[in-house]
Amino acid sequence: MSYFGRCHCGAIQYELSGEPQVVAVCHCSDCRRSAGAPFVAWAMYPEASLTVLQGAPKTINSSETAMRSFCSECGTGLFYRNETVLPGIVDIQAATLDKPNELPPTIQNQTAERLTWVTHMNELREYERFPG
Repeated sequence: MSYFGRCHCGAIQYELSGEPQVVAVCHCSDCRRSAGAPFVAWAMYPEASLTVLQGAPKTINSSETAMRSFCSECGTGLFYRNETVLPGIVDIQAATLDKPNELPPTIQNQTAERLTWVTHMNELREYERFPG
């Protein structure tokens, strides 16, 4: 099976071959700060499963041995690598997939750093679109 994804502006496009080793939601402060979001969903793949079809992501050292890749045009976070902790693995920000519902998370990581209000999200009033 193949999955396709891209950054927000479309400058970076990629393909993933096969199934992920795991799909996880990460609550760590590094992921939160990097994404500007309360948590990030990641699909973990062997490095060889990722093919960048278009563009060239910019990669920075975000913390110690962690490398984060993103689109330098629109800023969308795309890939995470850490050869020390996860050799040969690339994590893909699952929300950048064209069909993110096809790879739902099965676990949550770093819950010790989870924002306290995230556990109560299901209690909030919901609107299908912006409220009028």
